[in-house]
Formats: sequence, structure tokens, C-alpha cells
Amino acid sequence: MKLGGYGMKLIRRALLILVTLAGAAIAADAQQEPQVHIDKSGTAHLPALDVPLSSYMSEQAKEAFIKAALQPLDAEAWGKQPISKVRVLYDGALQKFLDRASVLYPVRIEERKVAGVSTRTITPKDGVPLDHRARVLLNLHGGGFFMGEGNEALLESIPIAGLGKYKVITVNYREGPEYRFPAASEDVASVYRELLKEYKSSDIGIYGCSAGGTLSAMAIAWFQREGLPAPGAIGIFGAGAFGSFYGAPATPGTWGGDSRFTAPPLVGDKPLPPGPNGAPSIPADMSAYLSNANLADPLVSPALSPTVLAKFPTTLLITGTRAYDMSAAIQTQRELTNAGVAADLHLWDGMGHCFFFDVDLPESQEAFSVITKFFNTHLGHPVK
Repeated sequence: MKLGGYGMKLIRRALLILVTLAGAAIAADAQQEPQVHIDKSGTAHLPALDVPLSSYMSEQAKEAFIKAALQPLDAEAWGKQPISKVRVLYDGALQKFLDRASVLYPVRIEERKVAGVSTRTITPKDGVPLDHRARVLLNLHGGGFFMGEGNEALLESIPIAGLGKYKVITVNYREGPEYRFPAASEDVASVYRELLKEYKSSDIGIYGCSAGGTLSAMAIAWFQREGLPAPGAIGIFGAGAFGSFYGAPATPGTWGGDSRFTAPPLVGDKPLPPGPNGAPSIPADMSAYLSNANLADPLVSPALSPTVLAKFPTTLLITGTRAYDMSAAIQTQRELTNAGVAADLHLWDGMGHCFFFDVDLPESQEAFSVITKFFNTHLGHPVK
């Protein structure tokens, strides 16, 4: 069938109307959908995102995440309490995890003073095997440099002692607000110096989580200052070798990078204020320990000094992709590698800050295996 000139005009007009309507619909959608915007400073302004749980997480980890998200801790209310009360509340929050760890990893616990510093020695219930008796691990607990000497110290130590069959000594170092830097470094050095009377430095391992991970790095720098030999290996877990985890991310010596901004909302916390000076508001007592310290000092932030890092022992770093410490851990591993130090970095997708406190998670058990194998491999060799 042939179309006349009038028929062709009708078809062209109909097509024009369809194209116009489609263009209008696309434009309307573009106006309705929030757009990503990057400003002149390079700051990315993102629309609301729907981020499902990682497909790589175990089902147990997914269930634990959802349960925790539906019953969050009231951090603001904690911040209004005196430090003594906060410490009690924190121990209470960790008690269920500690109870479970004690069942899975039976140990013996002995309180004693070492060089005048309060410690607890954790050993496997059936004893330390012969091939590990010449070795010892020092645990430096987390807790923001103002708490953690109770249940967190045990929670970090029991699985490693039980699974790895090690003697683990957890150090109750001095913290804020009662004390200031370098009190914790001094206490760790005092205990370490005493252990050197019984153990070779190459047979001593040091590790910690969160503030304790940072303190593990601080301790190595302090040992150098004091002329002490480096230990055989160290573990920096849920942390980086930068002193401050409270300040503005752009400040030298502070945990920074993408994860400081992306991780908090991914675990249900408030986003960090944007901009170069953005930082969370932290009660003075909780940030007191480093209040008088120079964050750029290598004794506080060893990652800023290639010279100090070059003398570090082999280092293991552990973190998760939803942990606000992730970027600091990545940067620490990068700086150690650049300084010529062997540094292993293990990340678990979808997991948050110090996720392995929940000892039942497959991811936690994998982390414990990584930690014990790391020390098995690297202790007992001469430190260069």
C-alpha cells in the first residue's frame, strides 16, 4: 500500500510526538533521581544508597549483623556517663562473647605483676606444648586508650592461646583520662624488657586490636628509642600505625582515607561530617590519652616515619571492608612495604571493626587461624 504525502506527514508527526514524550520522560526521571556530584575540592556528594550485605559474608555473619543493627548500643548515652561507668557497661556488652570464647577455647588465667605492671597470663587448659614453650605473645588490648583492660583483653587473648597453644600475656597498661601518652608505651616496654630476661626477642610476638593495634606499632617505635631489640613479629588488627582514631581524617597522624567516611553508615552509625576538618565529637575523657601528644611524632604515628618503619619486624594487619580502620590499615601496609618490611594484609568483605570478637563466626575462626599461623611461621627467626 502506498502512502500519500498526507499519510507520511501523519506518521512523521506521530513519531515526533513519541520522541518528544520519551525525551520528557527521561528528563523527568533525571530530575527525580538524585545525582552523584563531585565538587571542585574533589568531594563526592552521594545520593542515598541501598547497600545490601556482602554476598561473601557467611550466613552466621549476616544474621549477627542484622541482630546487632536492630539492637544498637546507645553511644551518645554512654558518652554522658563517667569513665568508670562506661568501663562497666563495655565489659557487660562483651560478656556474652567472652563466655562463648571460654567454652570454645578452654584456658587458665593467672593474674600477676610483671615489672610492676598488672598483667594476666592466659595458657591452654591442657598446657603449652613443648615446641611453644620458648615462645610468648603479648596482647595489648583495645578500648580507645580509656577502657578494655577487662573483658576485651581476655576476648583478644583466649582464642589465640586456646587455638594456637601459646602463652599469651595481656598487659593492663595505663590509659586516659587518668594518664597521658607515653604511659602505655612505657608499660609495654617494661613488661617486654622483663620478658627479654627469659625469652629471645625473636621468640616474642606482640599484637592488639583497635587502640591495642595502634599501641603495638607505637611500642615498636618506643623500643627503638629505648634501644630494645625488635620482637619476632607483630599484629596490628582493626587499626593502623597512626596514633589518633578520633580526629579529623585529613590531620597527619590520624586514621583517614575513604573508610572513615564510608564505613560508619554501613554499620548503622552516623556519617562523619564532610570536609577536611570534619571529625566526630568525642567526650574529653575518652580522647584524653593523646591530648598532649604530637600526632606527627613517630612515637605516636610510626607510619609517618620511613626510618622507624624500616626497623619494624614482619607485620600482620587484619581488617574488614566495613571497618572505619580499613583505610588506615591499608595505608600502614603500604608504608611498611615501601620501607622494605614484610607486611601481610587480610581483609574480610562486609565485616566491621574487630569483627572477630564474635568467636562463633566463620570469619572470626578464619582470622584466628591466620593469626596463629602467622606467629607460628615468623617467631623463632633472627630479626634483621
